[in-house]
Amino acid sequence: MREEPPDMKLVRAAQYVRMSTDLQKYSTENQAEAIAAYAARRGIEIVRTYADEGRSGLNIAGRDALRRLIDDVQGGKADYDAILVYDISRWGRFQDADESAYYEFICRERGIHVHYCAEQFDNDGSFQANVIKTVKRMMAGEYSRELSTKVFAGQCRLITMGYRQGGPAGYGLRRHLVNERNEPKTLLAAGEQKSLQTDRVILVPGPDIEIETVRRIYRWFVLEHRSEREIATALNGEGFVTDLGKSWTRSVVRQILSNEKYIGNNVYNRVSFKLKKQRVVNPSDMWIRRIGAFESIVDPGLFEAAQTILAERARRFSDSDLLTMLSDLLSAKGVLSGMIIDEVESMPSTAAYRHRFGSLLRAYQLIGYTPNRDFRYVETNRQLRLMHPEVVASTVLGIETVGAHVSVDGTTDLLVVNHEVTIALVIARCRTTAAGSLRWRVRLDAGLRPDITVIVRLAPDNRTVRDHYLLPWIDHGAEPRFGMGEDNGIMLDAYRAEDLSPLYHLLRRHAVEYAL
Repeated sequence: MREEPPDMKLVRAAQYVRMSTDLQKYSTENQAEAIAAYAARRGIEIVRTYADEGRSGLNIAGRDALRRLIDDVQGGKADYDAILVYDISRWGRFQDADESAYYEFICRERGIHVHYCAEQFDNDGSFQANVIKTVKRMMAGEYSRELSTKVFAGQCRLITMGYRQGGPAGYGLRRHLVNERNEPKTLLAAGEQKSLQTDRVILVPGPDIEIETVRRIYRWFVLEHRSEREIATALNGEGFVTDLGKSWTRSVVRQILSNEKYIGNNVYNRVSFKLKKQRVVNPSDMWIRRIGAFESIVDPGLFEAAQTILAERARRFSDSDLLTMLSDLLSAKGVLSGMIIDEVESMPSTAAYRHRFGSLLRAYQLIGYTPNRDFRYVETNRQLRLMHPEVVASTVLGIETVGAHVSVDGTTDLLVVNHEVTIALVIARCRTTAAGSLRWRVRLDAGLRPDITVIVRLAPDNRTVRDHYLLPWIDHGAEPRFGMGEDNGIMLDAYRAEDLSPLYHLLRRHAVEYAL
């Protein structure tokens, strides 16, 4: 009797499916069906599914499933040897083709092969496959760019036709649904959307009491010279709330005073956020505008007067102008503080001074003003806050360079390495005593109990790094607060390092051979 060959062991695989707003052929169910057929032909067993539904493929942000997949692979938690994806575009329409390749490389480096099931080539690492794959990655990104251009052109056309493109109506206005013949259908409540593709949305005047409130805001601002804060206070005092049911604020009043929709204009493209890139505030000559698209609820002359006032306030002051106003305020008040500056409506805010001069204290120095208290520590603390993200980023990069996986806890800033080791980074500023000695005060976080605390000691200028101490919690956790000098004895200095290379060496993954 002929002996049957033993059953071949199936290859274990995970499938990744993604759907944004593409055609129905890319629904996650259809992707999974095609992947299942591919797996059956190849003797592959699907043991895990990662699904991103309603997620853009432009970048990895917001794609929780793909991020979880990469974390599982890097963290050694993947219980499979292959990843099945419908096609290259489902892996992502990254605008940089190298980003798509990078995530695949992470998987391949750990022995996990990525299969593109619907593509007409095998992802076998051959020259032909790599060329086709690179071209298709670029085509996937180009598709998004072309689609973005077409969508933007379509939206601009609808704006010039007088139709509203997304967003709430705003206080004093309402969204009204019309059909393809511009015949009114119904008012849309907050959160409601149109159900037919041929329907359009326009803005119409809201309740009479809201319209009158908007007009009062303009009269108060232009005719009675009230500030935005004073107007907000008055409205709150009368018991009015915004269209979102919240209290009035200076910024809400400012938005009403500056938006052209209140004189019936339909304006679009004031802010761009194309292809999930940086949000950009566009100059007015790039705005798409339809004059008189809606019924006006504010007198155009009153609106223009308000714009003149706002423009005068917003004009860009020179450094000399800013310092002159600050000096005049000092002469009038006899003292300066952030609160005093922000209470003067005609002056730029303290944020403007910090942005222009680096800090409020620096602006004080330039006009010859010295506060009664010594605020030099404020400037040092500001430098430390700016330095901390850089220290974290460079440490993460160093750890990843040696092949370890690292994530940063967004709440505690703890580094979690290989899902096993926790690391805290503490920056210790340097103080010089009256005798010229250097001192550092260190405070460990007893609540977090990290496995290792990296103390970054700063040089006397508190801008450059002097050295590092790598303190295990098991040895130093009992004393969370202590002082350090230039020499600290063997109990502390044994953990001293010029740089973080000892830490990186400690976290490097090493292969372990087992004796049989």
